[in-house]
Parts: sequence; structure tokens; C-alpha cells
Amino acid sequence: MPSAANADPNATRQVPRGPLRPNTPPGGMRGPGPGGPVPPGRPPAGGPGGPRRPGEEPTDLLPPVHQTVAREPELLTHREDEIELEPFYDDEYDEELTPEEEKALRRKKIWRRVRRVSYVGLSLMILGPIVAFAIAYQLVDVPNPEQVAADQIKAVTILYSDGTEMSKIAPSGGNRTLVKYEELPETVKKAVFAAEDPTFETNPGFDFRAIARAGWYQVTGRKSGGSGLTQQYVKQASKDDEETLSRKFTEVVKAYKMSEQQDKKDILTAYLNTVYFGRSAYGIKEAANVYFGKTLDKLTQSEAALLAGMIQNPGRSEEKAYVEGRWDYVMGQLLRWNWITQEQKDTEPFPTPRALSEVQSGGLDGTRLLIQNQIIAEMAEEDWPMTRAHQLGVTVHTTIDPKMQTAAEDVVREVMEGEPQELKESLTAIDPNTGAVKAYYAGADGNGIDYARGTIQEAGSSFKPFDLVAALHRGKGLGSTYDGVSPKTFPGGPGPEDDIVIRNASDKNNECGKQCSIRDAMRMSLNTVFYDMVANELGTQAVADAAFEAGIPRDVPIEGKDHKLLVGENGGPPGTGIAIGGGEAQVRPFDMAVAYASFASRGTYHKPFFVSKITNAEGANVYTHVDKSRVAFGDDPEKSRDIADNVTESLKPVLTYSSLTCAGGRECAGKTGTHELPDSIEQNSKAWMVGYTPSLSVSVWMGRNEGNKPLINSKGKSIFGAGLPGEIWKKFMDRALEGTPMEKFPKAKPMGQYENTKPSIKPTTETPKQDDPTTTGRPTTTGREEPTTTVPKPTKTSSCGFLCQTTTTQPTDPIGGGSPPTR
Repeated sequence: MPSAANADPNATRQVPRGPLRPNTPPGGMRGPGPGGPVPPGRPPAGGPGGPRRPGEEPTDLLPPVHQTVAREPELLTHREDEIELEPFYDDEYDEELTPEEEKALRRKKIWRRVRRVSYVGLSLMILGPIVAFAIAYQLVDVPNPEQVAADQIKAVTILYSDGTEMSKIAPSGGNRTLVKYEELPETVKKAVFAAEDPTFETNPGFDFRAIARAGWYQVTGRKSGGSGLTQQYVKQASKDDEETLSRKFTEVVKAYKMSEQQDKKDILTAYLNTVYFGRSAYGIKEAANVYFGKTLDKLTQSEAALLAGMIQNPGRSEEKAYVEGRWDYVMGQLLRWNWITQEQKDTEPFPTPRALSEVQSGGLDGTRLLIQNQIIAEMAEEDWPMTRAHQLGVTVHTTIDPKMQTAAEDVVREVMEGEPQELKESLTAIDPNTGAVKAYYAGADGNGIDYARGTIQEAGSSFKPFDLVAALHRGKGLGSTYDGVSPKTFPGGPGPEDDIVIRNASDKNNECGKQCSIRDAMRMSLNTVFYDMVANELGTQAVADAAFEAGIPRDVPIEGKDHKLLVGENGGPPGTGIAIGGGEAQVRPFDMAVAYASFASRGTYHKPFFVSKITNAEGANVYTHVDKSRVAFGDDPEKSRDIADNVTESLKPVLTYSSLTCAGGRECAGKTGTHELPDSIEQNSKAWMVGYTPSLSVSVWMGRNEGNKPLINSKGKSIFGAGLPGEIWKKFMDRALEGTPMEKFPKAKPMGQYENTKPSIKPTTETPKQDDPTTTGRPTTTGREEPTTTVPKPTKTSSCGFLCQTTTTQPTDPIGGGSPPTR
């Protein structure tokens, strides 16, 4: 072996690998030995204590294993410990980890990354909004109340379907002067605080709790303002109602900046000068005049509470129940915040606003004012409230045909001339192929009640086509037969041993007999057949579902409250009386025109509408109606068409039988209906005629405000569906369709048993009273027409009087619950 002195300086020595000390510095560590350092308290290697152990032998200084720079031994400045070594990694010498240790190590690394990402995210969540708020604060401008007021003076024009003007709604007091803070009475200020923002005087321009609540409502699909007075002012000034987080954020920034730059008194004054109160009144000064004809200093606390209550939803200013509810809420809030006493709340009467016709700048009144109310309500539903409409000065194009509307008003006036003033009526005409409302007569006496969409009434025999729809779904046909003999008893009376007696007002001689087809039963409106069909085969829920398919809504707003339709006790199936339009068969007259339109359109439902489009001042479309249609009867379009055609086939002979055929031989189909007054004999409380052609569906209803008084004409006779309502319907159809093509109904495709098993009963010349009045079923022990026992008293009452009619007693029915059958 060559000596160290003769070794090649560039040669590499092989050194056995062995365990090294952790954290060995570059260049290695000199082992203890002669001339080397000795650790304290430890004897030198090889000294006392025995021989050296492995790993304690002295080692020679060796050159690096991988030398990157050639050695220059002759350089006196060269130092061994300056030679660069390749990095040393402890992991190369770690023992191999077990699977459990590797899993734990991976988990530890993952959580370390998660924590770091969370720290970054949390920092961004905290700092991001602060930075964004600070930047937005510098960029946004606080709205000027004078400019906001100037932007509210544009008139809204409403047009008929032919482009002629119906009305022009100009903001009340367009050239108004803004009130000063000193002119605002305490009654007004406290009422507005109570209604909209109780903490206004102390909050920074917004309420965190209200915003959080509004956010939660939005997530859960509900609506809530969540905005204080300052935010509301900013919102109306920005003309932006979009429900987005960016809009809400900007609104909060502006509100905060406004609160920082302006005094609360100035903010409140700006708000009350520009906020919308309904009736085209902007600002508290004009609202006081439009609602009560008063100046601000003359307003009572009760009147101020009513005005403050209108701020939330000014489009409902003509709904008496809603206005009363809001007034009561504000009065309660005033008491809660100790701004009035309990005695004041108990003694302050509800203030009655002026009639809208007295202050409406468009000049509409009576039935056309009710049309305008429907148009405004629909605009609000489509995110076009009057505040937005006034700011842009839009033109609203409606579906109302001026010729048909005039015909409706003229016919009602002519037919009802000389009749008792207590009689009320409505007429709705709808294009079945689009859902467009062509004529709308909802009353004309100026009492504010909309008799087309503001009341729900028993439909009588006009509900029987929905029985037929349910039967066709089950495979029955127009030729299917039932026992048509009258009277007929059914189980389910008020007592365990009582029966329900059902009678027919027509077919006195029982000519249809025990094998009476549905076709003949519909033509003669035989109660016994339809009651038997529903009670013993179809079930009441099937009939309700058929009505919903046709277009009867499941719930409707009446006097500011939602009312579920066609349901029994506790939301269960309706009573068996629904088979002949009694009991829970309560609907709005407007919706019957919609439902029959689904028959006319051959099985397609179109959602009804009043507004076809909205254009801005430049004539550009800013809103266009989109047809919302669906297959009516089930999911199969072909089957739905066949069902509708079969219903039409059954309803065409009804008009001949009722002497209500359309002029010139025009094909029409329809059904009369009468609901008999409870506890009466041959006296009716509601009368209907609903019918259609392929291009027009029309519903006519007649009743009284009391709801529990008989319908008597000028001759002292009871009114049936084929009487005054039928006369109105026929005359309107003839005038409305005059000059239009003579359309034919398509031939129906037979479903189930289509033909009669015996010759059809020939039409008779009987006086058209054949729409069976529907009444409370009367338990009896004889076959006489008149009841022999006391009629059971009603047990279920309605909370809204005439507008939501009472239903009758509720015995246990063969199918379903609720009211007893009617005859």
C-alpha cells in the first residue's frame, strides 16, 4: 500500500460507510485523540477504562468523496475545511417507516397545509371586505334629494291592445316642493321609525341584524327588506332593485357614507321627500293629500301610521285588508317603542282614506280602475313596480281589447237595468290560446271589491266538467252509465243512521233512468249521476286534482291572506259535495274562465296575463311577456288533447238544452251552475255561466255581498245560471265575436265507452232551470221534493265573510271529509 506521503493528490479513497453522528458539519468532525479536543468528563480514547470501542478509533482527514475542484497542494493558502462537499441528507440514513407511521406523517402534512390555507382564507375574509369597503367608500357618491325627486315625475302610460290610451298615471304633485325637517311633525317621524327603522337615530346607516335576517330569508327563498331608512333612500335613488350581493354591498357603503357626511335630520328629510306611498304619491306631503286631503300638521297619529305602513308595499294600497293589517302593525310598533300609550292604541280609530277615483290623475273609475289595479299588480310581480315605472316614464301595453271591454260593460248594464241593486256580477274573457285577458268586468259600484279575482264562491254545477276529467283519466267515457233516478240516497248524513238525499232539478220524470250516460247527465246536469260517480268510484281528491290541472290555483290571496282552495279539514281531501259544486268547491270567477280555457285550447294551460310588454321613453322594449304554458291534463299531450275534446263534446249540447246557443250557429260549449241558499227551498245564493269557443273563454258570476241572501230578479223569481248570468254570457259572446270567423271544434277522439248504450234522451222544451241548484244535503225519510227535517247548521265558517263564503256542515262522507253533498 503506498504511503500517505506518496499518494496521488487527486485520488479518491474508499472509506467504509458507517453510522455518522447527526448534524455532522461539512468537512466531518475530528475524532478525539492526541492533539484533538476531549469532551468534558470523558477520558481520552484508549486511555483508562479499557480498549476503544468500535467507532471511536481516530480517523485520518480524507479528501471529499466527490471533489468538484482539482486540488492544488502547493498553494500555501489552501485549507482542507474549505473544500466544498455535496449536501448531506439525514433521510438517506433514517430507518424505513412503517405503514402506520407513513399514514400519520401524510395526515400531519395535509393538516398543516389545511391550516395554512385556512389562515390565508380567514385573513382574506377579514381584510378583503375592509379593503373593498374602503375603496368603495372613496368611489361612491351620496344621492342628492332634489335630483331624486326630479327623477320621479315621469308619467306612466297604459295602452289597450290596439295601441289606444287607457290611462296616464302621472305622479301626484309632479312639481312638488320639498318639505323641511321643521315641517315634519313628531307623529309622522315616530310612525315612520316604527314601520321601517326603529333604530334609525342611533344606527350607522344600516342594521346588521336586519341585513343578516334579509340574507337568511333570501337563502331560504323568502323575501325581506332588511334595509333601514338610509339604505331605502339610497336604493330608490340608484334606481336599482336587483337582488344581488354587489348591489346590497354598494347600498350599504353609500348608506354609511351618507350617515358619516350628513346629519340624521337631513337623511330623514330626504327620505320622506322621495319615498313612494302608493297612489302615485311620492313624498309624505303628497301622500297626506292623496290619502286624506290634509296638510302634514293636520295628520293624526292614526293617519300617520297608515301612511307609514304603505311604505313596505305601496302597490297594495287599494287592498283594504292589507292596509288595515299594516296600520295595526305600525300602531303595535309605536306602542312597543313607547311612542304611544296603550290607551291611544285602543282608542285611535282606523282612518278611512279618500276614494281613489277622487284623486287618480288618470281619470279612471269603476270597472276600468279595477283593470288598472290588476295591471299595476302584475307589473309588481314582474319586478316592474310603479317606482321603477315612474323613473323611466314607461308605456305599458296591455291585452285588454277595447271592443270586447266596451261590449262587456254595455251588456252588463243592459241586462241588469231595472234589476235589484244588491245583485253583483263579474265577467272575464280570456284568449285560450295565449292566456291574454281580453275583457275584465269585476264590478262597477266603486266599493273597492273586485268580484272577479277578489272573491271565492261555490261554483255549483259549473264544476261538473272536472268530474268528467277525473272520470276520463280513469278510463271512463261519455257513454259510461250511472243511475240517474232522483231522488237518490247515499250514506254519510249528519247522524250515524242518516242518509244524504240527492235530487235533480231537471228530468222530473226520470227519463234518463238507471242507465243514464255521462253525456246525457252533463246535458241535463243530473246531480245524482255525478255524485254517484265521485262518491263511489273516483274520490273527491281526483276531482280537485282535475280542477288544478285545468288551471284552478291551489291557493289565492283574498284580503291580503292566502286561502287554500279545494281542501277539506286540516288540508285533507274535500267533501263529497265537490262532485256537484258545493262544499269546498269554492273558486274565483276569474279562475273558472282560465280553467275552461284549457278545454278550449285542447288540453294546454296558459297562465293568464294583462301586460304584453313595457317600452321605455325611446320606444325600446324593456319587458316582454313570456308564455308560461304546460300540458293541462297529465303529462301526455295527446291524451290531454283527447280529454279536453271529450269534455267539449259533452258541453256543446248543454247550451242547446239551456237555450243559450251562440248567434249565427257559431259552435259554443259551456255549463251553467247554481248554488242553492242553505236552509232554503228553491232559493239560490250564486249563479254562473261559463263557456267558450275555440278563441274565447268567458266566465260570468252573479251573487250578493251578504252571501246569505237569495238571488231574486226584478220579477221576484229566483235567479239560475241560465237566467241573468246566461243572458249576459250569450249577449257578450255574440258581440265580442261579431265579424270573426265561425270556428268549429275539432271532432273528439273517443275515450272509454264513448257511445250511449241506449238512444240519447231528446231535448225537451222545459223552462231552462236545468242547472241543478246545489244545496246542503237533507236527510229525509220520504221521497218528497221538499225537506221534512231541519237542515244541519253550518259548523265551518270563513274568516273573510262574503269574499270567502261559508261552507256547510261536515258529516262523515263515503269518500273524503268536509262539507256534505249538495243537490
